[in-house]
Parts: sequence; C-alpha cells; structure tokens
Amino acid sequence: MKISAIDVGSNSVRLMVMADGKTLYKQLETTRLAEGLAASGSLKPEAIERTARAVQMFAAAAELNGAGTPYVFATAAVRSAANGADFVARVKQLTGIAVDVIGGEQEAACGIAGALRGRDGGIIDLGGASTEITVRKGGKTIYSKSVNIGTVRLFDAAGQNRGALEEVIAKNIAEYGNLDLSSADMYGVGGTATSLAALHHGLDKYDPKVVDGTALTAEWLGREADLLLSLTVEQRKQLKGMDIRRADVIAGGCLLLYRILTAFGCKKITVSESDNLEGYVILKGLTK
Repeated sequence: MKISAIDVGSNSVRLMVMADGKTLYKQLETTRLAEGLAASGSLKPEAIERTARAVQMFAAAAELNGAGTPYVFATAAVRSAANGADFVARVKQLTGIAVDVIGGEQEAACGIAGALRGRDGGIIDLGGASTEITVRKGGKTIYSKSVNIGTVRLFDAAGQNRGALEEVIAKNIAEYGNLDLSSADMYGVGGTATSLAALHHGLDKYDPKVVDGTALTAEWLGREADLLLSLTVEQRKQLKGMDIRRADVIAGGCLLLYRILTAFGCKKITVSESDNLEGYVILKGLTK
C-alpha cells in the first residue's frame, strides 16, 4: 500500500511516496516560503501562494499515482511567522488538507528518526529558516535544539557578504551552548547537505544513491565555502553538481555547516537521503 507525505520547508516543498516502509521516490519544488521572513517576521503573500500551489500540485500527483491524500507538515517558516495561519488556511482552501505545523523539537525528532532509524548518533538538519542538532546515545536523546538560522534567513540577513555572514552565524550558533560532537557519528540531512554532496561528487545529474552516505569533512566544507563565496551566483551555477535553485543561498549554508562542525569538534558528517519525511511517517505510526 502506498502512502505519501509532503514537507513544507522554508526553501522548498517536497513530496515523498512510500510503500511497505520503503521510499519509492521524492520530488521537490523550490518555492522560498521564508523569503523576507528574517526582516519582517511574516510570510509574503506571494510566497504563501506559490508554496500552497506547490502543495496542491504534489497532493494531486500523489492521488493520481495511487498514494492517497498526503500527510502535510510544515516547519520553521510557518511556525515562526506571524501570519503562518494564513498559509495553513490557504492550503486547506486549495486542497482540503489540514497542515500539521510541527515544533522545533518534533522536527528534530523526525530528522533523527528518519536518518538513524533507531541507531545512536546525531543529525544536523540545516534548513531554510532553522537548524536542528540532535544527538542520541544509548537509545535516548541526550541533546536536541532548534535554532532559527538557515540558508534563507542567512541570505536575507547577510546576502553574499562574508563578514556579515560570519557575524550572523557566530551569534546564532552560540545558542547551542557548550556542545561536544567529537565522539558522535553525525549525519547531515536536508537540502543543503545533499546539495553539497552533489557538488562534492561533481554530479552531472543528481543521483540520490550516490549522494546517500557521502562523507563531507570539515576541512572540505571550509574550502568549499571559500570557493563558493569567491564566485558570483551566476558563476556558481556553472559548477558541476550545483542545484541552480540553491545557487544564491548555498554559500552561506556551506559556511554555516562548516562553522557548526568546527565549533563543536566534529570532523565530518555523513549525508543521509533519509530525513524528516521518513521520520515523520515513522513517528506518526503511518507505516506498518
């Protein structure tokens, strides 16, 4: 039996179709829901509309492909916006689906459930408007925190300016406190991590089987951040493996990930294609 779920993120909307507990495929539409959120505290009407339309499109596709009405959940952009309810209402109007707006801790729990499937270790889920770090040891979560910093927020706050990016990043990652990741097997989930893995491999066409399990060292991330910040957005689009939809925000995202690793003693992350989409259906008991 097929089921489907839609993740409404701050940068993109993603559809996942599963059968018998296995992911059959995922599709993505970049809608930049969090555009301007850092400055105004509210979602732009045009961002609400294009994102709600993407949900409508994916919901129709899921039903057409026999995966039923999708479960839809939204993360940082919707939960932190003053008018997040407007987005929820628009999706309900277009599709009849009630959006589940999940909190930061629940988002982190979904991410670690999807990536680790019960194993010990940790995740860094770098999104468009928030970044979750979660660590599990002995089968128990020993650390979990969501901070309102992500690629779209970074871009809105600092653009492509290295000094400004460093300042915003330093201020925000201080919120994680005295964290030591040196002994944990850390996994990177979300579009920034997978996009960086595609760049690492120089893929002509995105291949989730190649991306999954890619090790990105802190040293490589530092060099890649330097490279990306030295290029214009148009020049980045020419790089092998670049997702052109992320070309404007990827440099800040790479720098943020590098600073997180170096700040907390983590030498590398392993990129996981399995993430909060899988985790959401697992934690909701939607798979048998």
